[in-house]
Parts: sequence; structure tokens; C-alpha cells
Amino acid sequence: MNRPCDIPTLACQRGVALVTALLVVSLVTIAAVAMATRQQIDVRRAANLLHGEQAYAYAVSAESWARVVLRRDAQENEYDTLEDDWATALPPIAVEGGLVSGKVEDRQGRFNLNNLVTEKGEVSEPDLKFFIRLLENLGLEQELADRLVDWLDRDIDVRFPEGAEDQEYLLLEQPYRAANRPMSDISELRLVKGFNREAVELLLPHVTVLPASTTININTASGAVLQALHPELGSADVELLIEDRGDAGYQDLGDFLDHDALAGLELDIPVDVRSDYFRVLTDVQIGQGQARLESLLVRGENGVQVVYRVRTPLRVVTALPTGDAVD
Repeated sequence: MNRPCDIPTLACQRGVALVTALLVVSLVTIAAVAMATRQQIDVRRAANLLHGEQAYAYAVSAESWARVVLRRDAQENEYDTLEDDWATALPPIAVEGGLVSGKVEDRQGRFNLNNLVTEKGEVSEPDLKFFIRLLENLGLEQELADRLVDWLDRDIDVRFPEGAEDQEYLLLEQPYRAANRPMSDISELRLVKGFNREAVELLLPHVTVLPASTTININTASGAVLQALHPELGSADVELLIEDRGDAGYQDLGDFLDHDALAGLELDIPVDVRSDYFRVLTDVQIGQGQARLESLLVRGENGVQVVYRVRTPLRVVTALPTGDAVD
């Protein structure tokens, strides 16, 4: 027979055992939930990576399609216009698990900023005059031309009167040096003195950066680019040139140069009706995976080659630094 004092002790032991059992069950449950959650995250992460790589593979395939179209276009005609097959934007097309869309842009319908300096590192005066006129047509200060030339040329001498070399950039809160070489990407503009966000946004539709000296394709050039071809070209002349160009464009350069709007005018820089450089922009979404592929293609005697290929976030069109450039 148990003594009275033993009954509370037994009850306490049973209570401790029950609490211990509940604690063990809770810990096991928490561990199981954590493991299951981690497993779901790992599965989702793996699926996202798989979908992302699949999306990138589709983007490269779309780039290959663009190369085929450009090669075929070169075989069919000797001029490039916005009526060509390559100029038709690819609407979203359903593929297994997602959508693919893309477009091809003529890069030679714009002024190549690297044309401002020759391969020998010397300033190209005709291109400089053209760029100054383009700046004026867009309502921008012509001093920007001197600063950009200083960024591109090989020397460290400041152009008079508004140039900018290392002494300007080394005094910044985050100092850096002038590149003194051709630009590799249009985003470098934001590093040049005076090229703030507003100036860059105005220029972007009319300028580009290409690895070699290029002509301007008058069939795809904007009105501002065409008007900068000569100081005596007015807005009415440009409107007439664009109207007569139409969607079919000028099939022969002589038809453009003999136009009444250009009567008696001699152009400073070379123009053409054909292009060699094209930008391909492809957007792909597969499940939760996304890919945007930007490719620069060059078309030549050896076919269509990839100059560079950049994979960027889907919602970013042109990567520009977020900070303001030096004023």
C-alpha cells in the first residue's frame, strides 16, 4: 500500500514524462516542417534554374533565327529598309512551357559615336560637325561634343574650350579616369561630363556604339539624324525626304543624293542604303524562368556573325548607371 507522500511524487513523474513526450513530438514536428519547407524551396529553386536555362536556350535559338533571316535578306536584295522581313517584330509565340518574343533593329540607322575618332586616334572633323548638328537638333549643348571627343581620343589634352579629361573626373566623390579609347557600350555616355540622364534619353534613339567605323543607312535613320547630314537641311526638307522614302525606302543611293531636297548640297559624311550591324533583342519566359538576350550581329562576306551577346534582366531594356553623371 502506497504511502500518502508517494502519490504526489508519482503524479509529478508522470507529468514530467508527458511534458517531455510533448516536447519531443514538437521538436520532431518542427524539424519535419523545416525539412519539408527547405525541400520545397530547393525544388522551386532548381525548377527556376532549369526554366531560366531553358529560356536562355530558346533566346539563343531566336538569335539563330534572326541570323538566318538577315542572311537570306542579303541574298535577296542589296538595300535595307523597315519593310524587310527582319524589321518585323516577332509577336509572343507559344513554346513548350512559355512564350518567346523578339525584334531586330538596324544599328546603322543611328550615328556611331565611335566615328568621332579615327582608328589612328585622331578626331574626325566631318563626324564631329555632324554630331554637333545632331546635338543642336535635339536641343542639347554643343559643348557635349568636345567632352565626348576627349573621352574617346588617345591623348590627355583638354579640347578647347569645353573639353574634359582626367583632371575633371579625378576630382569627383568617386573618382575615375577618362577612357581615352572607343566606347564598348552606350551606357558609357553617363560617365562623360554633361551627359546626364535627360541628355542620354534624348540621344539614345539616334546614336549607337559599334566596334568599327560605319555609314548611316538613310532608309532607317530618324528625322533628327537626316537633318544633321547638312547644315542647310531644314525640317521641311527632311519631311520630304522621309515622305518620298516611304516604307520601301531608297533602293539606290543615287536616288537619295539626287533628291530635290539635297539639290546642290554635298554631304560631309558617307551614307548608304545598306546596313551591316543589327541588334537582336529576345524576351523569353518559361514557367518562373525569364531571360532577355541582347545580341549584336554583323553581316559580311562570311555570313552573319555574333559580335557580342548579353543576358540581362527581362524588364531592363538598356542598362544605364543610376547615378547622375558629372555636370
